Amino acid sequence: MAGNRRTVQIMAERVSDGLMGIENCEQLSRELSALMEVEDPLADPYVLEVSSPGMDRPLTDYADFTTYEGYLARLELDRMVEGRKRFRGVLAGVEDGKVDINLDGESEHTASIPFDWISEAKLLITDELVAEGQRKKEAALAAAKASEEEE
Repeated sequence: MAGNRRTVQIMAERVSDGLMGIENCEQLSRELSALMEVEDPLADPYVLEVSSPGMDRPLTDYADFTTYEGYLARLELDRMVEGRKRFRGVLAGVEDGKVDINLDGESEHTASIPFDWISEAKLLITDELVAEGQRKKEAALAAAKASEEEE
């Protein structure tokens, strides 16, 4: 809910390269609007919002913690652990349903947190994350250009 209006929020990215430009969001929004108009899944009026997850993306799937291993993240838990619910540090992998995170300010301390305890997680913007985003964008542009040249 945003005020008195229901909002349906969709975050999407292309499977091929993980990117989602404004044009992709516009196209997906048009297609979803048409589908939702026909299917009518909500009785009340709503606003449809389609966006990309962005660089400071939410981490929602267990696999996300492997994909973004080595990047700075913030985890919020649904319970207190060692007197706190928030953890910040560099993602250090996953094992047996747990997410490992090298905690900021606690040298050589890795917390191993059950994935099911994580209520919210997101990447934090760093120079490394920005550089990786730029690298992906340049690779996608080069692939698109190569594809156009083949045609």
